[in-house]
Amino acid sequence: MDKTERGVRPLDRYPVIQEIARVLRVDPLVLLGEHRPPSIGAGPVDGVDGIRAALARYDDHRATASVVETGRHVAHAWLTYQHAHYAQVVRLLPRLLHAAQGVRAQEPGLLVQAYRITSSVLVKLGEPDLGWLAADRAMAVAGGDAVLAGAAAVSVGQALRALGRDRLALVATLAAARRDAPASEAVHGTLLIQAALAAAGCGDAHRTEELIERAAEVAAVAGDDPHRTGFGPGAVEAARVVAALELGDAGEAVRRHEQTVRGQAWRRLPAEHRTAYLVDAARAYLQIGALRGAARALVDADAVAPAEVRCRPLARTVIAEVARAHPAPAGVARLATLVGLTR
Repeated sequence: MDKTERGVRPLDRYPVIQEIARVLRVDPLVLLGEHRPPSIGAGPVDGVDGIRAALARYDDHRATASVVETGRHVAHAWLTYQHAHYAQVVRLLPRLLHAAQGVRAQEPGLLVQAYRITSSVLVKLGEPDLGWLAADRAMAVAGGDAVLAGAAAVSVGQALRALGRDRLALVATLAAARRDAPASEAVHGTLLIQAALAAAGCGDAHRTEELIERAAEVAAVAGDDPHRTGFGPGAVEAARVVAALELGDAGEAVRRHEQTVRGQAWRRLPAEHRTAYLVDAARAYLQIGALRGAARALVDADAVAPAEVRCRPLARTVIAEVARAHPAPAGVARLATLVGLTR
């Protein structure tokens, strides 16, 4: 806080903003000079208590559905998440967790997936502590299965990075990548990407580049993706952009971004992944003072998956920053009004 007040350290990373806001017991937007937004655009957060209650249940979990039926529900929840319909996912999760716990003895992989979906959506909605708990549960259920443990470690890495614990995320994802290397190319490649982003968060440019290059090699030969990681060449290129941003080179991030979005690989990423990436691209534009570029990225993201922009705390923070310009760039003023960031 002292470094921020003295201008030594910029307040430009949401995990840092969130941590300071937590210590001060204020909404993160207060640190950006904005009033707390009304409930519009933040509907999914209201369902977090239901997920928390489901995670807190330690009673007997008897099977309420068959393995086949539960598998269909898990697949539906994944698709709903990947299309960024977060309000629906939040409503589905308490019952899904109960069903997956009921069939754990027959098919533990379904419970690992249910916990991973839970962790992912909680991180999206600004609840990384609870997301880390769900990811840790997934690791425990995975046991000695290297692929399941690797998939669970992806969620662990995401949650720890959201908490600003990049070094812990780096250790966890690298350890998992070493364990599952021969088993699943998609999981292995995703672990390398998560490790690279964690290394970038630690300021280690050399290791970041090394890990992304290894991920690119895996992406060139990767096949099926049964664990729904979204891994492939598009994910690697998106990671290069985000890594450059995390390393403090927003200009390089923007340059790479403008190349990435012209390629077809990026367009094959799930809607959730593309919109999250566009929010990061908006952050990069914002850091180099290109407000129109930031606005364009946010508007494009909103066109693909509105919930990613309107419900995710990080995206709302970026909107607030861009909307402070006078006059606000076209499109962002409308977005700011839609999510309740203007009077």
